[in-house]
Amino acid sequence: MCGIVAYVGGGRALPVLLEGLKRLEYRGYDSAGVAVTSLNEGDVGATSVCRAVGRVSVLEDRLDAGGGDGFDGHLGIAHTRWATHGKVTEANAHPHQGTAEGGANIALVHNGTIENYAALRKLLEKKGHAFTSETDTEVLAKLVAELYDPDNEHALETAVQSALREVTGAYAIAVTCDAEPFTLVAARKGSPLIVGIADGGYVVASDGSAIVSHTSRAVTLDDYQVVRLSAGPANTSGSDKAWAAPLHTTTIDNVKVTHEVTELELELEQIELGGYEHFMLKEIMEQPDSVRTCLRGRVDTRDGRIVLGGLNALSRELVRAKRFILTGQGTAYHAGLIGEYLFEDLAKVPARAVYASEFRYRNPIIEDGSVIVPISQSGETADTLAALQEAKDRGALSLGCVNVVGSTMARETDAGVYLRVGPEIGVASTKAFVGQVAVLTMLALYMGRRRVLAHSSVEDFLTHLDRVPDHIAAIVQQSDEIKQRTADVVDRENWLFLGRGYNYPVALEGALKLKEISYIHAEGMPAAEMKHGPIALIDEGMPVVFIATRGSQYDKVVSNIEEVKARGGRILAVATEGDTDIERYADAVFPVPDVPEPLQPLLTVIPLQLLSYHAAVLRGHDVDKPRNLAKSVTVE
Repeated sequence: MCGIVAYVGGGRALPVLLEGLKRLEYRGYDSAGVAVTSLNEGDVGATSVCRAVGRVSVLEDRLDAGGGDGFDGHLGIAHTRWATHGKVTEANAHPHQGTAEGGANIALVHNGTIENYAALRKLLEKKGHAFTSETDTEVLAKLVAELYDPDNEHALETAVQSALREVTGAYAIAVTCDAEPFTLVAARKGSPLIVGIADGGYVVASDGSAIVSHTSRAVTLDDYQVVRLSAGPANTSGSDKAWAAPLHTTTIDNVKVTHEVTELELELEQIELGGYEHFMLKEIMEQPDSVRTCLRGRVDTRDGRIVLGGLNALSRELVRAKRFILTGQGTAYHAGLIGEYLFEDLAKVPARAVYASEFRYRNPIIEDGSVIVPISQSGETADTLAALQEAKDRGALSLGCVNVVGSTMARETDAGVYLRVGPEIGVASTKAFVGQVAVLTMLALYMGRRRVLAHSSVEDFLTHLDRVPDHIAAIVQQSDEIKQRTADVVDRENWLFLGRGYNYPVALEGALKLKEISYIHAEGMPAAEMKHGPIALIDEGMPVVFIATRGSQYDKVVSNIEEVKARGGRILAVATEGDTDIERYADAVFPVPDVPEPLQPLLTVIPLQLLSYHAAVLRGHDVDKPRNLAKSVTVE
């Protein structure tokens, strides 16, 4: 959700900013903008701003049409906006500006939400500030301008600190002032921000993908921290030489902070298409390797055990745990539902999956021995972070299931397990979901072995788990067949996805994927629930997707299929390889290898991912940039 890129250094800022914005396009946005501070005669700065509704390419065209005048500076900020406060208009696009006493121009970009912006706006209007947008961000820009004192040695840094002490809400910001043409100030609370340390300068971004082409060395800001970055060319005559002062980090109360420089666990080729038409297809096809990486070193088939180094310090507390709460949003919540089945089935411990957005506001009961498991690809999902904090405040032990190393959730939990599936660029999650389910499976087995499962049972189960990547590799080879079958029904606007047991959450996930990228109305539900109302929707030719693999409830699922068939529904079934009986009922069958029921979701979701992908392409939609969606939802 939204993206920030900022640069200060010896090179030109604009190319770095535009490249960074393109790297962040996958996060979802509706407008974009840049502000670059250039030097006039006498080393006096002047800030030029360009904003546009639509894609970054529209912004580029506008810059090209203007000839690039005023955008040759070494300091700049850029942003992709996903509308929250105010409509999608150029006036509401970032950067926003404010004019300080004495004429200094403040430019600011912002991710997050300023909750008390209305009261601050009234105060600033009384002080003579005029507003041109509907956003909370413009309020923050003008508040910094109001507090800017040119007589202070580090006036911009001081003004930002003062302004942030007045605001309530979440923010990641990057701020410039034309009176300080070699200084960039950035800060964060509740929204991610990374400082990349490059040769002769700094690149600031909300996501490592905008930094990785310039440097792998980075500092991750924590909440309530402000960083002052100063850099520039060795002289103003076009020299390639550059200088960069050490980064200076404080809290908003001006308490100095020392940071550890870390290496980004991200490779440039991981965030490029690599010959695929879309990132989503690439990430579906990467799943055999990503699951292998997730399992590597953790599944010990020889000794029949799960090795999770991140849990060593808490192993005794986890064994004594009385209840697990799995929480997330969207796809992560569906993974949590599967985790609920896994924990109760394999570890015999009570478990419950709950939407993070509901958990925080329901006065949840946290008893002694409760463990909360927040699940998130990014580790920055605002609702899930809020649920995590609520549970921790009430005494729960916290165990993270996160993909992004160094993310807020990874730092805030007591322990955790990384997904290790690599960066996920596609807005519609695929390999992260499978990684989450794989991690939750390992966690349940880890707990089960220590509580109730015999060594022989775990050994047999791990043998099957170790083969899952090869099974996925076989399933993705059905892509062309799934495309052909999807083409037969892609014109229908209402679908049902039905499953039982472990495959009920898979039905929810399949319906979500179809909605996200093809804009087809789809509902997922337990197969038995169909008879309690939704069966009234079924008419001639309506697509109904069944997850109908062999298992404890197979016969009941077949009965549900017959009910739909009798009413003219068109059946698409995900079924176990070799099941010829299902072919009598289904119009299309997508086979998956036979595995124990707890492992079936790792396989049965793959055909549904491909079905959704092909449906969206066949309908002519931009798969990687679905309308109204953001990759990482960092506001509540």
